[in-house]
Amino acid sequence: MVRTLVVACVLVVAGGSSTARTQQATIEGVRNYTKVDATVGCVGATDTKALANIAKAGYKAVLNLREATEAGALLDESKAAAEAAGLKYIHLPFKGSAPDPKVADEFLKIVANTGNQPLFIHCGGANRVGSLWLITRMLVDKWPQEQAVAEAKAIGLSSDALQKFALDYVATHKG
Repeated sequence: MVRTLVVACVLVVAGGSSTARTQQATIEGVRNYTKVDATVGCVGATDTKALANIAKAGYKAVLNLREATEAGALLDESKAAAEAAGLKYIHLPFKGSAPDPKVADEFLKIVANTGNQPLFIHCGGANRVGSLWLITRMLVDKWPQEQAVAEAKAIGLSSDALQKFALDYVATHKG
């Protein structure tokens, strides 16, 4: 219920603009799936069995932000399942407790690469995905902070520390 209200708020804040296409959706085996636009889906934990469904949903690449040490990360299995489904697999470990600006730099390059689109981005709960997507919205799409934060929270951003990391990153990279 709260998540639905947050998404509704994102759409209201966006004023129905063409840049606000965030929508909750469902893919079997995927947690916290939000389709942010035609080129990107942001999610939490993703079962390796769901990767075939992700390919059927039209995605071309999977970006996994989970660390190898996370319980349930299953990196080798995820890569094998993604490739078996015809998906490009990209692993970019992002430590939520100690976020690294270099990961954000690389994330922006991966997202900008049209060869990776549509791109399915996941971590464990969508918190890290939300923080990096917040950076993308503000730096690339030039969204105002309030709108970008609202969308990031709808995606799954819940950590004040990750939100601060994202906003600090934006502040030091505005050009």
